[in-house]
Amino acid sequence: MSKQSKAKRDKRKKQAPRRPFARLNAQHPVQNHAVLMNEDGQVVAAIGLQGSEWLLAIGGQTMGNADTPVPMLAMLKHLANVQEKEGRKVTLEYSAQLDAMINDLASDEGKTAEEYLAGLVAEFEGDENEEGADEADVVEVTDAEVEADETSAATGGDEQPKA
Repeated sequence: MSKQSKAKRDKRKKQAPRRPFARLNAQHPVQNHAVLMNEDGQVVAAIGLQGSEWLLAIGGQTMGNADTPVPMLAMLKHLANVQEKEGRKVTLEYSAQLDAMINDLASDEGKTAEEYLAGLVAEFEGDENEEGADEADVVEVTDAEVEADETSAATGGDEQPKA
C-alpha cells in the first residue's frame, strides 16, 4: 500500500454523503396516549403506542410493553395517587382512544369508566397492603419461634412447643 492511500480514503469518506443511522422500528413512531406530568410540566411517565404494541416509559426509559394499555394506565393512576399523598401535584391525561377502550371494558362489566379504573387501581393498592401484611406475618412467626426456643431451653429441650 502506498503512504497516500489512507489520505485518499479519508478524503473520500469526508466527501461521501452522510448516511442516516438505521433505527429499529423507525417505520412505526411512538404515539403518546397517556402522560403523567409533574407540577413543573415535566413528563414523569407515559404510555405510547408503537405499531400494535403498547409501551410504558418511566423517567425516559421504556419499562415494559403489553398488548393492552389498561393495566399500565391503572399503574400510572396509582402512581399519581401516591405522588399526591406525598404532597406533589401531578396530572394524568390520556387520549380519547384510551378513554374509549376503558369505556368499552367498563360497559362489558356494567360499570362506569371511573369505577372500572378505580377497581384496577385498588388492586395495586391491595398488592402494597398485602406486602406489608406478609412482612408483619414474618415478624410474628419469628417471635413465635423465639418463644418456642426459649421454652425449649428452659425445660431442657424435652418438651415440644404446641403450635
